[in-house]
Amino acid sequence: MERREEQPGAAGAGAAPALDFTVENVEKALHQLYYDPNIENKNLAQKWLMQAQVSPQAWHFSWQLLQPNKVPEIQYFGASALHIKISRYWSDIPTDQYESLKAQLFTQITRFASGSKIVLTRLCVALASLALSMMPDAWPCAVADMVRLFQAEDSPVDGQGRCLALLELLTVLPEEFQTSRLPQYRKSLVRASLAVECGAVFPLLEQLLQQPSSPSCVRQKVLKCFSSWVQLEVPLQDCEALIQAAFAALQDSELFDSSVEAIVNAISQPDAQRYVNTLLKLIPLVLGLQDQLRQAVQNGDMETSHGICRIAVALGENHSRALLDQVEHWQSFLALVNMIMFCTGIPGHFPVNETTSSLTLTFWYTLQDDILSFEAEKQAVYQQVYRPVYFQLVDVLLHKAQFPSDEEYGFWSSDEKEQFRIYRVDISDTLMYVYEMLGAELLSNLYDKLGRLLTSSEEPYSWQHTEALLYGFQSIAETIDVNYSDVVPGLIGLIPRISISNVQLADTVMFTIGALSEWLADHPVMINSVLPLVLHALGNPELSISSVSTLKKICRECKYDLPPYAANIVAVSQDVLMKQIHKTSQCMWLMQALGFLLSALQVEEILKNLHSLISPYIQQLEKLAEEIVVVVLQQVFQLIQKVLSKWLNDAQVVEAVCAIFEKSVKTLLDDFAPMVPQLCEMLGRMYSTIPQASALDLTRQLVHIFAHEPAHFPPIEALFLLVTSVTLTLFQQGPRDHPDIVDSFMQLLAQALKRKPDLFLCERLDVKAVFQCAVLALKFPEAPTVKASCGFFTELLPRCGEVGPVGKVVQEDGCMLLIAVLEAIGGQASRSLMDCFADILFALNKHCFSLLSVWIKEALQSPGFPSARLSPEQKDTFSQQILRERVNKRRVKEMVKEFTLLCRGLHGTDYTADY
Repeated sequence: MERREEQPGAAGAGAAPALDFTVENVEKALHQLYYDPNIENKNLAQKWLMQAQVSPQAWHFSWQLLQPNKVPEIQYFGASALHIKISRYWSDIPTDQYESLKAQLFTQITRFASGSKIVLTRLCVALASLALSMMPDAWPCAVADMVRLFQAEDSPVDGQGRCLALLELLTVLPEEFQTSRLPQYRKSLVRASLAVECGAVFPLLEQLLQQPSSPSCVRQKVLKCFSSWVQLEVPLQDCEALIQAAFAALQDSELFDSSVEAIVNAISQPDAQRYVNTLLKLIPLVLGLQDQLRQAVQNGDMETSHGICRIAVALGENHSRALLDQVEHWQSFLALVNMIMFCTGIPGHFPVNETTSSLTLTFWYTLQDDILSFEAEKQAVYQQVYRPVYFQLVDVLLHKAQFPSDEEYGFWSSDEKEQFRIYRVDISDTLMYVYEMLGAELLSNLYDKLGRLLTSSEEPYSWQHTEALLYGFQSIAETIDVNYSDVVPGLIGLIPRISISNVQLADTVMFTIGALSEWLADHPVMINSVLPLVLHALGNPELSISSVSTLKKICRECKYDLPPYAANIVAVSQDVLMKQIHKTSQCMWLMQALGFLLSALQVEEILKNLHSLISPYIQQLEKLAEEIVVVVLQQVFQLIQKVLSKWLNDAQVVEAVCAIFEKSVKTLLDDFAPMVPQLCEMLGRMYSTIPQASALDLTRQLVHIFAHEPAHFPPIEALFLLVTSVTLTLFQQGPRDHPDIVDSFMQLLAQALKRKPDLFLCERLDVKAVFQCAVLALKFPEAPTVKASCGFFTELLPRCGEVGPVGKVVQEDGCMLLIAVLEAIGGQASRSLMDCFADILFALNKHCFSLLSVWIKEALQSPGFPSARLSPEQKDTFSQQILRERVNKRRVKEMVKEFTLLCRGLHGTDYTADY
């Protein structure tokens, strides 16, 4: 083929004709790419080589680069260029050259069967792409032909080399299908053809895997090949023999990883649940791994225990509903559940000396959901069986949540500590979910354990055990209404008895008190039991976040019961503020806490306490600041208004004025109150004349600090409606030139929903227009604007039930939002933003489940949406996964990241490592 004058694709592949893409120049560019120390030269070489690969000349130089006298890097580039030409420019290849191209590829693969493995793989990928483009019409029995050709005895390559080359080709074929750019109608035809061709592959794989004479390298390649084919959703019953052989191969340490991957992929097919008889046969095989699992745990072999756990979880998590339905087999499924429980409670501290237990957490959600979805009679039976299991799970999780000894924890890296923190959050989410099944008895159980621990003199005291029990209680109390629980009074009584000599324990005590602040508001007589602990903790910088946030919650929820304690709270707060114990953000929280507290006092008391709090700052401000003290500001306000009357059209002047007042508002907080009406009126005039992001940012500060106060609500509402109206007009004119304004506007809307949702009840606010503009903002190229828009929706969706206009617009236009989110995930937005879009999906699922379940199915039915690379099965799997996950936000983020890789054709490539 390389000797012909006319090369395939020469007519239309289209690269710059002026560039001289000769073999010599390609080799020079490759040398420059690999060995030139100058990064600019490397970049130029790479750009040139990318053009070379898609040029018509690539048909000529590719074959020459594959010559035996070339180094592997050059041969690899030649093979890659062939793959690109075949996969992207298939339509340019004349039909009469198909057979010639196929024959040459077979020849090259045979030659490289005993050569460079990376080149062999790229050639196999090229032939796989060619086969997919020719199937089923031009090459109806492609796979059978491949098997026959490589089994021919007259080949110059030895049997093992031919076998490995064939297995490599068969392995990459399904992988290339998954990422191919075939149109949807062709993809369905090719998938059906491959399903038939499976009959030519599996008998060969079974034979090679079961032959005692097969070398380890061949058997490992067989397992990888099987793993690749099952992802084409081969019927599970057709895989039985290979799955059993893979289970047997788990005993061979060299084959262990490949066996695990093959088994997990086979079990995890979405269609596998239809084959219940095969699934039932798999349970004994999985249970048969328990001795190997225990031995691995005993020997500290984390890789083996991790792999076996993956298999058990894959069977349980993907098929719990199907297996629970087989009531007569309840004991064998319970045995599988207990095996997964063993994996959850595997000894050691995650992630330092075990990495397995975290794999199991989603299984417990799934099992509980499936049990609670049965009709009443069947559910009652399974509740009786599984309630004790879930009580055991709580014990296991609380044991796993325990901190190591102080000495051991001191040796952990910051990354290990962060992973452990996230792991504990996952445990917290699981405990909160389990409460739905176990109810009030779970709280009683935790309380009894804590009581025994704190009052028993028989066992040595363990702060770790105490902390874990409190953490469990806090996990539930943060999200479940415990106001009617009969154990909370006892818990409040126990907290002062805890011997706090450790930062982690003290943090959890604080957060637990904070989680019970609403209960304290209903039982104010108990405030004095815990408030001294909180005030004492304020003086410890290591407890800054937990102590300040807890005091803020108490002051917010219990403010009308705090006057007897006000003087003490103010004194302690003033002391820590003057000592500068806390960072700026915690100082802001503390001032907010004091704002809640003082708002419930008599006017005289407010003034007296304000004077003692603010005086030191005013003295500092008088020394350090120009025009910041509120009295001075009031005096110069008229001057600023005069300046603005002349310079209102000057953007720089407007920005400077906004900067002065933003600093003033942030510094003085509630003390700025007398100037709120004047500033609102001025801001309205400024923004109406020249819309600027700085004016929106200042409006957001005013909403944050003053909107909840009835006296200040009218001017702030008027300002909010005005800037919204002006910004909506800006959207009608075309907002693309103002991403900073859109960014700030979205942040303002989110703040309004968070701080004062009543702003969205005003009849003059066009909530529908706001919603549609925010959807449009999701499609901006600027990442900060998109993030701000996502933040708006994650604040808006939880208010569907409580704010009528919000609920109405979500019902009418929510599908538009979902489509925009799916388009972004499908490839229209940067992959770095996927967590933000996952947050919206999570909020939709949590607060609009019935609507989402209809919208997502309708949206994903559209061919080629959100990406032409997706199969209907992949889209269906994604929608099912999303709809099932209403608790674990991290899991939803993982699903979205996986799905966006499929949409972009990056799944399984090196590019995925960047994110």
